[in-house]
Amino acid sequence: MPAASEMRPEPLIFETGQPGRANTYFRDGAPLDEFLPETALRAGLPLPDNSELDVVRHFTRLSQRTFSIDTGFYPLGSCTMKYNPRINEAMAAQPGFRDLHPFAPDALAQGALQVMYELERSLSAIFGMAQFSLNPAAGAHAELAALLIAKAYFRKRDEGRERTTVIVPDTAHGTNPASAAMVGYKVVSLKSYARGRVGIDELKAALGPDTAVCMMTNPNTLGLFEDHILELTEAVHAAGGLMYYDGANANALMGNSRPGDMGFDLMHLNLHKTFSIPHGGGGAGAGPVGVSARLIEFLPVPVVTRDDAGAFHLEFDRPDSIGSMRSFWSNFSHIVRALTYVYANGGEGLTRISQLAVLNANYVRAQVKSFLDTPYDETCRHEFVASAQELKRETGVRALDIAKALLDRGYHAPTIYFPLLVPECLMIEPTETESKETLDAFVASLREIVETAKSDPQKILDAPVNTIVGRIDETRAARQPDLRWEPAKV
Repeated sequence: MPAASEMRPEPLIFETGQPGRANTYFRDGAPLDEFLPETALRAGLPLPDNSELDVVRHFTRLSQRTFSIDTGFYPLGSCTMKYNPRINEAMAAQPGFRDLHPFAPDALAQGALQVMYELERSLSAIFGMAQFSLNPAAGAHAELAALLIAKAYFRKRDEGRERTTVIVPDTAHGTNPASAAMVGYKVVSLKSYARGRVGIDELKAALGPDTAVCMMTNPNTLGLFEDHILELTEAVHAAGGLMYYDGANANALMGNSRPGDMGFDLMHLNLHKTFSIPHGGGGAGAGPVGVSARLIEFLPVPVVTRDDAGAFHLEFDRPDSIGSMRSFWSNFSHIVRALTYVYANGGEGLTRISQLAVLNANYVRAQVKSFLDTPYDETCRHEFVASAQELKRETGVRALDIAKALLDRGYHAPTIYFPLLVPECLMIEPTETESKETLDAFVASLREIVETAKSDPQKILDAPVNTIVGRIDETRAARQPDLRWEPAKV
């Protein structure tokens, strides 16, 4: 349980301080425009008036209250919250990388361009793609890029008006239908069958001359490998469509199988998941988009190339490219981190990482199934789903309540209520970086929560009680968010 001092709410920075306390660097009465250009000033901006020490302590206390992978187990299904090796940070902080101006000419940025080139070549080899672009900012951004590539491909083939639909299984990630809709495609949802996979007959029934893309991840969000994947991709190709691979679950197969070999034409990777880059709290991410040989010409620009003399260049001159997806060239510091991770582990190490991720997931699943329902009782990949539906019927305790109770016990909650086809779902992904002792302690806490729910459900319904913020009104928080401070009206 946190100490009493840690339980006190932290006031907003605007609510502390005293008039004039922050202005010790300025002469009394001197206008700010003596120190800053007019373009940098905003009239009426109510900046807080705090000393430097007060500001440092305020933000340090907030950081200490933030859950992180450095402080606790983070089994967030489908997000792969693994440990971030410090060697990655050391490499990204090298002055030659850290201080390089993004508009530096190619001749003066050869080291940075080589990092980008070598990561692109590494990803292409690991995942069986012809080429990647490192340009997109994150996973969903890369999904958007992939679908724009598909549109450009069909447009060049004079099929743009006919190819109007995207097939999305119910075991896909939630961003998939959103990305397809943003590009202007009609989304066709495909129900999985009893084994939690896409049925070949169901897919063939959904295919037609209007099919542009089928979006899948393998393994899917249930943690199950689509064992008929070659038949599925062949069916889509026979209908004239493209196969898109959502790489959010790539930690399950890295070094063991390749989407390109499964027949996928397009894919993205979440470098901030599979390749151990920090990404809690909304960013920052990195989402390379990869393509098969027939789609290379449509990749976002710039792409790093190497000439016959061995020099590296940012290449922009690609007439059929969908253009740039973001300012500058990539989230470069993450590119450095990812390449560091690849080289530190090597091919055998990356393969072992996926194997350990699968082992850890099955170790937890085998224990959890003794006290929670596991709807798909077979060997999973990197994650698995459990259901609190029966517990809810017996006690009124829901998946949400279990998640809240885990916060009291020092764990980040797993993903809940996703995928939607599993009622009262908890999606648990241990990752490869957690020890047996950590996994055993997590399972013990989960078991204790379920036992308490059966003997004294109110204790779980009241959770969390040991956190800075207790149980909130989640409906009101969603409908009436209070996201900014405003000065009191006099």
